[in-house]
Amino acid sequence: MARLIQLASAGVSLLTLNLTVLAVGALESYAQSSSVSTFRDVKSNYWAQPFIRGLAARNIVTGYPDGTFRPEQPVDRDEFAAIIRKAFDQPPIRQVKSGAVYKDIPAGYWATRPIESAYQQGFMAGYPGGYFRPNQPVSKVEAIVALSRGLDLTTGTPAVTVPITQRTVAQQPKPKAAKRRIFLPLGMTSLMQPLLIPKAQAAPPTAVTPPTAVTPSTTDKQAVNLNRPASFIITNTYADANKIPQYAVGDVAAATKTNIVVNYPNSKVLNPRKSASRGEIAALIYQTLVAQGKIEPLADNSPANQYVVRAASSNQNAQ
Repeated sequence: MARLIQLASAGVSLLTLNLTVLAVGALESYAQSSSVSTFRDVKSNYWAQPFIRGLAARNIVTGYPDGTFRPEQPVDRDEFAAIIRKAFDQPPIRQVKSGAVYKDIPAGYWATRPIESAYQQGFMAGYPGGYFRPNQPVSKVEAIVALSRGLDLTTGTPAVTVPITQRTVAQQPKPKAAKRRIFLPLGMTSLMQPLLIPKAQAAPPTAVTPPTAVTPSTTDKQAVNLNRPASFIITNTYADANKIPQYAVGDVAAATKTNIVVNYPNSKVLNPRKSASRGEIAALIYQTLVAQGKIEPLADNSPANQYVVRAASSNQNAQ
């Protein structure tokens, strides 16, 4: 009888173990399918589906409680900061001042930490007056600029060549000559006014040069040469290049060279001022991780590959 009881107990234990294994296997299978995140509103033929799926599998983007992803919904600045924090782990390049809080970020706000992280890593910054505007939609060009600056992509974009450096040295004595003219007799100075006026008019463009790798001592002619490769990439790649803000030209060019930019439905149309959708942000983040070597690129036969912008070889030769 005791032997029979032992056998029965062993059978029950074995059955329990099998059920447990099956249950754990089922949970693991569910967790894997959940991490892949097949959202019910992101069909297999949706243009950004591979990008969304790749990021969702790494928990960089998530869906909503109702099982949707809402890929066409615009991304606000606070949400963009949260995605950046999950996607990248860049070393901080600046610190939030002690006690400094954006005026429009209330205490206990859900995105406080992501916003601080995005700022410290150099991806995002606030607006004058101490505002962050967390609920303001991110435009396509703003997202590209943020990724480019956070990863410091523009450092290699402007082609600073040796001839430009030589011209810098040759032009350094000119300001000294201008100072010596102050000591000329008044009559002689009056006669030289036609020569001095054109130089005075040439000064303002240097002061309003868009943010690039130009130093304060760089002349206007040098600034044009520094920006030339970036402008070539922009004008030869995008049909709506004239809509790209001047401040963003270098960043967009750098992002284009590294295959970060993704444009749907036409790869040649950037729509820079359009609010970026969740699908578009997912595509940009995915391609940025590809550029960093942190995620596998899409398969060559993936339909989404046609929307990844690749700068023409002529642009690169122009550098």
